[in-house]
Amino acid sequence: MVKSVTEVLGIQKPIIQGPMNWLTNGEFVGAISKTGALGVLGINAGQTEAATTIDRTIENMRKEVRIAKSITNNPIGINVVPMVEGFDTYTQPMLEMMVEEGVEVAVMVGQFSKEWTQKFKANGIKIVYRGAPTVEVTNEAIEGGADVIVATGFDEGGTVPDQVIGTFSIIPLIVDVAKGRVPVLAAGGITDARTAKAALALGANGIFSGTAFLASKESPLADNIKQQLIASNATDMLFYRTVPAYYRSLPGLLPYKLVAMDESGESREAILQASGGGNGMRDGMLFGNLEKGYASVGLGISMIHQISPVKTIVDQFMQGIMNS
Repeated sequence: MVKSVTEVLGIQKPIIQGPMNWLTNGEFVGAISKTGALGVLGINAGQTEAATTIDRTIENMRKEVRIAKSITNNPIGINVVPMVEGFDTYTQPMLEMMVEEGVEVAVMVGQFSKEWTQKFKANGIKIVYRGAPTVEVTNEAIEGGADVIVATGFDEGGTVPDQVIGTFSIIPLIVDVAKGRVPVLAAGGITDARTAKAALALGANGIFSGTAFLASKESPLADNIKQQLIASNATDMLFYRTVPAYYRSLPGLLPYKLVAMDESGESREAILQASGGGNGMRDGMLFGNLEKGYASVGLGISMIHQISPVKTIVDQFMQGIMNS
């Protein structure tokens, strides 16, 4: 019998907020964890400019951890990317800070690392792994010690998977691969009670959601982008190639330009450069400027019609989970 994600992570509700570059901070994450779900600090949490040194990056994150921990005694998480060049040098000092500050969960993304998984677990930190939703990667992560697996479908916001497989096709595939060894969370387009209920009906043990929480009062997403989000649905989203695969954005001057570059056959690398990379997300979503940036959200925006407190969003998810 598979353990519940709540039992594994020491949380009260089987809901994890997806970490999003630039779009988290201590107040936001603390408010989510206070509800009994798991709030997760993402890269550049609480910042408007990227730190220029590793030490400053770690101290910035420490500040946000302490803010979150001042709001709740419930577990919180931090996003780690140990196997991606440019991010890997942050992993050891981030681990040390997490131990010092009592952070309970690491959400590992990108290529799986058994070595780093074991290092985190040796220090009492649980690993939630979100990588490519394939049979091979899932088995590697489970055998390598991951405590929870996230099954991500093509409906998600952010960097969508290479394989064009929808969330409700990927969930049972990954659940069947896991075979009850670890809990599996569903990610991609899950933003209300109905989609949460459906995810659990397909075998998921809980949900992993970013877009739903962006539409919260506590979210640092720019107010004009919040309003555009709730006024839009999935058919409004723009879609284009980039590195490593694809991206979506709410409509805007730069997103339209990126779509035109894609349609004219320009390279993924050229489109990435034109998008501004991570700074493009900051400019578009934190600063609300879609002339310089983009606004990536998942296809679940169709079910979001108002800006609500995070507690209301968690309660809506739980209605679906409890009735599944």
